[in-house]
Amino acid sequence: KVFWVASRDAAVAFKDGSSIRADLAVISVGIRPNDTLAREAGVYCRKGIVVSDCLQTYDPAVYAIGECVEHRGVTFGLVAPIFEQARVLANHMAGDARLVFRNQPPSTRLKVPGIDLYSAGETAEVEGTETVQYFDSGGRKYKKLMIREGRLKGIIMYGDTIDGPSLYNTLLEGQDITQRRHTLLFGETVGRGGGFASSIEMMPDDAIVCGCNGITKKTIAGAIAGKGLFTKEDVKRETRAGSSCGGCLPTVERILEATLGASYEGRAKEGLCPCTKYTRDDVIKNIRERRLITVADVMETLGWESVGCEECRPAINYYIGMIWPGEGTDDPASRLINERVHANIQNDGTFSVIPRMRGGVVKAEELKRIAEAAERHKVPLIKLTGGQRIGLFGIRKEDLKEVWRELDMPSGYAYGKALRTVKTCVGSRHCRYGTQDSLTLGVELEKRLEGLWSPAKLKLGVSGCPRNCAEYAVKDIGILCVTGGFEVYAGGSCGIELAKGELLTTVESAEESLDTASAFIQMYREEANYGERTFKWVRRTGIKNIRKAVVEDTGNRQRLLERLASSLSATIDPWKERTAALSHKAAVQQEAQVSCGGVEAVDV
Repeated sequence: KVFWVASRDAAVAFKDGSSIRADLAVISVGIRPNDTLAREAGVYCRKGIVVSDCLQTYDPAVYAIGECVEHRGVTFGLVAPIFEQARVLANHMAGDARLVFRNQPPSTRLKVPGIDLYSAGETAEVEGTETVQYFDSGGRKYKKLMIREGRLKGIIMYGDTIDGPSLYNTLLEGQDITQRRHTLLFGETVGRGGGFASSIEMMPDDAIVCGCNGITKKTIAGAIAGKGLFTKEDVKRETRAGSSCGGCLPTVERILEATLGASYEGRAKEGLCPCTKYTRDDVIKNIRERRLITVADVMETLGWESVGCEECRPAINYYIGMIWPGEGTDDPASRLINERVHANIQNDGTFSVIPRMRGGVVKAEELKRIAEAAERHKVPLIKLTGGQRIGLFGIRKEDLKEVWRELDMPSGYAYGKALRTVKTCVGSRHCRYGTQDSLTLGVELEKRLEGLWSPAKLKLGVSGCPRNCAEYAVKDIGILCVTGGFEVYAGGSCGIELAKGELLTTVESAEESLDTASAFIQMYREEANYGERTFKWVRRTGIKNIRKAVVEDTGNRQRLLERLASSLSATIDPWKERTAALSHKAAVQQEAQVSCGGVEAVDV
């Protein structure tokens, strides 16, 4: 359990009487066993329901497992030991008393998307402990082993945790690692006969790979060999391994490789989704070479095994529009509800309407129209968003087109995988610290790119000085105005995972910064997987490779800009398109009513 307290006057007090002021206090208290029922029934409890090695309570007719129990003075808040308790209890209930439960050093993986962290055993250094550490700041990897008396006692791994389970097995077995401590952090263990073997090969068959679902290596390897599995998606479907938090998928991939050998197709050969064996590259190649311009064309040509799913249909629809701008046919059925109705659905079934305000700049007459529309439609919430815009929340679906018409402002695309915002500060136009006109630059950048669909949402920022009021460092593209030039950063994020943007280049003119940002976005549009944010694509591709293609190779940059211009020429404002259709319909009905002698026309 985690509790937090936020207060202007919060403080942390210590036993010695001192204290530290804090804006936020987070208290992690772990798991508290729920043993109320057992206590009321007269079953003996201390910290939890006390059980024996066979999970039997002091009442021989009652067994207990899970977070509610206490075994040899220890309670449990992780899933792996509870799976083991279930296995022991099942054996006893089946009449086999040979298997008993033993407390083992805990191991856990942090289940937060984008943060790969694994720990096991002792994580604090005590007297007599030696450490082996590996730190790669550029690769964002850290590994640390705690060793005492020649045996592994603790593991901490960040960024690359694939060998965590096999090292944990070494820890449990208490093997003497004196002669091979220098290889442990690099995925090698000593095999039979003294040679080196992969850590996966040395992992015992009964080692739990997927802690969320209790799936062992033997189960996964058996399914791969027995059912002809070739991808992680196949393993998910057949065994459930990796279907929950996904933290074990790197280990699943290594088991696939070890089991299949040369026939393993690997990550690059995985299908676009479970519906098909065709990869992203296969789909894009066929769209381009066969000039496929509809989702139906792609599925019919490639022999799709079903009508598609929410993974493949939106991806195919995006790839068609990206490859054939203006010619490809957009398929509304292949878009999620937000993109179909061009507004964000809320938790009560109503929608939000957020018009575009380029660079956060708005005119007085636009503010007036927003206020009048809100009053007319009794909008329950008007809110300034984090992207320097005004949002109207609580709009009924049937009122959307009328609200758009009354606002008479461009769509802010707050609902789509597209350019959303370009956050700016006032820069040198008003701020005494501003070094360049960041406001004008941000507005121009937004004008240039608005309406552009992309693999995932795009949020940009332009700061007039290093004080970072526009948060350039954590944007998909961030431009920092400095004395005499502009620094362009790429691949930042401040969402589920925090990532600082990588410096792409430094240029002297505002136009150069616009071209660099635009070329980067087009390269991202063409090469990223659908749904992949820029920070993940930058890490996967490498900032040096991107810099070479976007900055150093001027010919390639020009080709990227030309393809981007082609895509931008085909963009439309969906709000204006639909309100124009609404106005046309009203005019036709009015004309029909007049021609019918005042009798109201029926819309058929």
